[in-house]
Amino acid sequence: MARFIDYFYILATIAFTVYGQLILKWRIGQLGPLPADLLEKLKFLISLLLDPAIFSGFAAAFLASLAWMAAMTKFDLSHAYPFMSLNFVVVLLLSGWLLSEPLTLQKAVGVGLIVLGTVVAARG
Repeated sequence: MARFIDYFYILATIAFTVYGQLILKWRIGQLGPLPADLLEKLKFLISLLLDPAIFSGFAAAFLASLAWMAAMTKFDLSHAYPFMSLNFVVVLLLSGWLLSEPLTLQKAVGVGLIVLGTVVAARG
């Protein structure tokens, strides 16, 4: 049971990272493209930083860092790091579902190879 709790730190790192990526893409997609004018670009970027949803994405990244530091106290980096590739899998699936982004056969095959590589690396 104790080892399962250790893996919770890796799972938390993945969950916070995925949340941060999805919330940033969702909210930025709502706010529109980056303006071309330098001053307008600066105003836009500052407004992004002040947006509560985007700020929550940054907070999630910070929490992911804390969870990762906890994981590093429990695992060798060479064992834990391959699990971070699961971010690709979860982001791909959730971006298709939540953001209506296309899920192509090429992307699915690529993610399948990532999963296979993660399994091989984690067992090695």
